[in-house]
Amino acid sequence: MNNIEAINGIVAPVRKQIVESNTYKNIQTTEALRNFMEHHVYAVWDFMSLLKGLQRHLTCVEVPWVPVGDAQTRYLINEIVTGEESDVDEHGVRKSHFELYLDAMSQSGADTSTVLGFIGDFIRGESLESAALKNGVPKAALDFMTFTFSIINSGKPHLMAAIFTFGREDLIPDMFLSIVKDIEKNTGKDYQTFRYYLERHIEVDGDHHSHLAIEMTQRLCGDDPLKWEEAQQAVQQSLSIRARLWDAAFSV
Repeated sequence: MNNIEAINGIVAPVRKQIVESNTYKNIQTTEALRNFMEHHVYAVWDFMSLLKGLQRHLTCVEVPWVPVGDAQTRYLINEIVTGEESDVDEHGVRKSHFELYLDAMSQSGADTSTVLGFIGDFIRGESLESAALKNGVPKAALDFMTFTFSIINSGKPHLMAAIFTFGREDLIPDMFLSIVKDIEKNTGKDYQTFRYYLERHIEVDGDHHSHLAIEMTQRLCGDDPLKWEEAQQAVQQSLSIRARLWDAAFSV
């Protein structure tokens, strides 16, 4: 675990700054929560894109099928994909975490048209930047996605695995769930779906998937010091850009 511990030690100050930031306290109203969700949804979506980028590199997604890479690594990524892409909502209905997040946005009254318009234009062939600008995607979210897709397009699975493992959604602290509950109490509004998303996120992403992702990063970096150095640098960049996204998401 020496390399894993080394990365954790190097990025710990940035992670602590994000998790302990006083900006969390800005989420006191329905409007502030909607603003957060309208920024954070892009991180949820590009997390799924990063996940599929890893699956594409580490498994066979073509026909005819052939075994690709290491079977244990295939297991690790496929196990994570199953949980993220085919989880259940609070009613037991199969949904991806992104679809669950969209449901939570709709329940809260947050706008989903911007992110859906952006994704639609992007998959129809417009560039990431063009689709984002056309649909009014927040700049901090565009910067965050631009970095993620630069890692996806690098063709280096060890970098994808590193930012997936150390720079992603586990930065949402447990205390944020308490903040959402306080907003419900103060406003009388029900954010059941968002609460469920956060609870599920803490349970699945912060525990089971975290262990799988760490093992995946270890196997992909192996004993190559250059890969570990590249991974460390990518994680630091990812956290720095995440901090800027957080500043925008928690601004009111």
